[in-house]
Amino acid sequence: MDHLTELQTKGKNAKQAARKLATLSIVIKNQALNKMADALEQEGATILTANAMDIENGKAKGLSQALLDRLLLTKERIKAMADGLRQITTLADPIGEVLSTTIRPNGLEISKVRVPLGVIGIIYEARPNVTVDAAGLCLKTGNAVILRGGSEAIHSNTEIIKIIAQSAYEAGIPVGALQLIETTDRQAVNEMLKLNEYLDVIIPRGGAGLIKTVVENSTVPVIETGTGICHTFVDEFADLDMAGNIAFNAKVSRPGVCNSMETLLVHEKVADEFLPGMLKVYQEAGVELRGCPVTCQYHQAVKPASDEDWATEYSDFILSIKVVADLEEALEHIDHYSTRHSEAIVTKNLENAKRFQHEVDAAAVYVNASTRFTDGFEFGFGAEIGISTQKLHARGPMGLAELTSSKYIITGNGQIR
Repeated sequence: MDHLTELQTKGKNAKQAARKLATLSIVIKNQALNKMADALEQEGATILTANAMDIENGKAKGLSQALLDRLLLTKERIKAMADGLRQITTLADPIGEVLSTTIRPNGLEISKVRVPLGVIGIIYEARPNVTVDAAGLCLKTGNAVILRGGSEAIHSNTEIIKIIAQSAYEAGIPVGALQLIETTDRQAVNEMLKLNEYLDVIIPRGGAGLIKTVVENSTVPVIETGTGICHTFVDEFADLDMAGNIAFNAKVSRPGVCNSMETLLVHEKVADEFLPGMLKVYQEAGVELRGCPVTCQYHQAVKPASDEDWATEYSDFILSIKVVADLEEALEHIDHYSTRHSEAIVTKNLENAKRFQHEVDAAAVYVNASTRFTDGFEFGFGAEIGISTQKLHARGPMGLAELTSSKYIITGNGQIR
């Protein structure tokens, strides 16, 4: 089957499934999610075998250690994926929620009700857990989904979708509601971006290149999820032990994800006390350090940072560090280089904390916490579909509500205009 036929066939099937899915009861949807979770754990060995093929191919292609980590599945990660589906079952069903009701002077009753978006296309890179997160959230919100994962995860994704789709269909979900584009030909993405007849919205998840391609070429409406050039600013009033823990976690815990820190900003008044020890800890953890001229003086391992470094999402064990004169300079730097994802300040000064939260334009703004918390699971939304860095409709971790639209339901008794 050539990919255009594959896309059109899957689009048609998804459109038909979406009509039925939109009216399914919460009981059936939750039963399906639980069955999907059970099947993931029961078929874990099959998934790990498929994943091992992807890892082997990834190593042969020279993928970085951080990208291989994004790609890797383990028994624990499969359990986490299953637990994510089970958590979604505990959340209230947004579909059918009445957002407002008014009665007009002429007697018309107008209600605004939450409804599914319809058919969602999701284009994403390395992480196979996105396949499960996306399928679960779309199913719960009554949306059919067509997934297009990266070629590096094709074996994992194909096995995962086969297992969860079969479980969902057995539980009463209409066939066609959960589908994966199986061709790895890049041309399939371009064709998907023009599939207006069947797709209601496209959500890209991945690096800057993928998101730029989708935004610039799609005729289907796009919800833009963001690249994450995230900053942590250590203020002159910071608890430096706390700052060290936050700055280490934000970079090192999982550098390949979009909420990890790419730039550390340090107030010049605490640089002497804070940076020597911090740089040593980073170096011992295997982080490549790139810094401003002042930072370079604190450790021989720091390479001079270029203008390009401040504007780069490394998604790797690489960190840019800049010493700034004050909060104002930190705010200016963030405003210039931020991708509006997640930004943090470490400070004990309430005024500085408030100013930072009010002035920084980002989807998530932290005081005294790691940017790594920008995540649907951590925010209590269940698994997420992505982090939206745009301002229309959805912003920040996209949970259930962000995968819905609304319609007006009007009841009259013979009114004419």
